[in-house]
Amino acid sequence: MDTTKLIGGIKGLMVTVVLAVALVAAPALSTSAADDRQEAEQLVEKAKFTLEDFMSDKNMEAFHDFIRRAKGIYIAPQVLKGAFIVGASGGTGVLLAWDEKQKSWAGPAFDTVGGASFGFQIGGQASEVILLAMTDRGVTSLLSNSLKLGADVGLAAGPVGAGVAASSANLSADILSFARSKGLYGGVSLDGAVMAVRGSLNDAYYGRKVTPTDILVRREVSNPRSAGLLEAVRKATGR
Repeated sequence: MDTTKLIGGIKGLMVTVVLAVALVAAPALSTSAADDRQEAEQLVEKAKFTLEDFMSDKNMEAFHDFIRRAKGIYIAPQVLKGAFIVGASGGTGVLLAWDEKQKSWAGPAFDTVGGASFGFQIGGQASEVILLAMTDRGVTSLLSNSLKLGADVGLAAGPVGAGVAASSANLSADILSFARSKGLYGGVSLDGAVMAVRGSLNDAYYGRKVTPTDILVRREVSNPRSAGLLEAVRKATGR
């Protein structure tokens, strides 16, 4: 047998196999990106509804006051017990930041929140969570790739209840947390929870690789599907 022809045949077969694998893998990668984009778009819509629900809730009077002073807003429409890792809790939310120079809100960027030590109230398996960054340090911390709430940045539970004054909150905290769980308030303790950037959703939503800083500070990208959420934030904050 001609050795040269044999080697050539083997090389040809290898090229064919590589091309076949590539063709099979390409749709899978495309589907994954499409799934991430769809998840991100749905999350933005759910975040809008969550914010609107908080604003119409009579038990969130203090929240209504604080959000007007917030420099950053993180909205997680659904934080589930057991959803982050086995035996833990978590969810994904959207982060928006106030741009003082342009006098407008930027975002959203996507982050996960989760931890093994979440303290759910009895009967509370799922919570809607909104974090309000009240200081520049709070916003800067939320822009990092990963942070531990209550350790890397000051965190306090926001006051809830009809007639509860905003003055009853810990105003020294960088971030105030508000949560509802099946009609209960303060349904999940976020102290010790870890927040991390959900890079795949950011990239899919904006069509290229981006960081939270690119989205919220440099404002290099935008997505028209954010219009509804941004309008809800403008309405809630009065700016």
